[in-house]
Amino acid sequence: MATERSRRRQLVILGGLFVLLVAVLVYNLNGSEPAADGSTASNPQRNRAPGQAKLTAAEELDIRLESLTEAKPEPQGASRNPFRFRPPPPPPEPKADIPPVQVEPSEPPPPPPLPPIALKFIGVVESPRAGKIAALSDGKNVFYGKEGDLIEGRYKIVRIGAESIVMEYHDGQGRQTIRLSGQ
Repeated sequence: MATERSRRRQLVILGGLFVLLVAVLVYNLNGSEPAADGSTASNPQRNRAPGQAKLTAAEELDIRLESLTEAKPEPQGASRNPFRFRPPPPPPEPKADIPPVQVEPSEPPPPPPLPPIALKFIGVVESPRAGKIAALSDGKNVFYGKEGDLIEGRYKIVRIGAESIVMEYHDGQGRQTIRLSGQ
């Protein structure tokens, strides 16, 4: 049984090889080759007239050996851009020597703005004898003052309200309203 099975396997393999051999012979005798698009292109040697002589490999491929000995152009330096598809634009025309016109400023620039007042309004104390007294803080110290007093020698209290205070620098510039922060 095992020998009959192996013999059958050998016959199947031999038959497959025979079919493959026949296909190769038919292909070579026909002279057709499948082209890239699936059609068959005939062999150019077969289609030649009987009186035509065989072409050599150099004639068939159109090789120009003399072009190998020609001088090649030198590469152009930094002006070559492989990513540009148009010729470069012409260089700009040189400008005439015109002296630059100097414009003198008509007014000096305005002085920089004064920095904001760095105090926090933390509360109001009202007394019948002294009136309204504001409590201010710079984060380290607490300052007290009435309307018209100087705080820290730099700031003047202009008006004290219930929820805000109006202050300015001692020279009358940089008026600012500071709201009650509660801190």
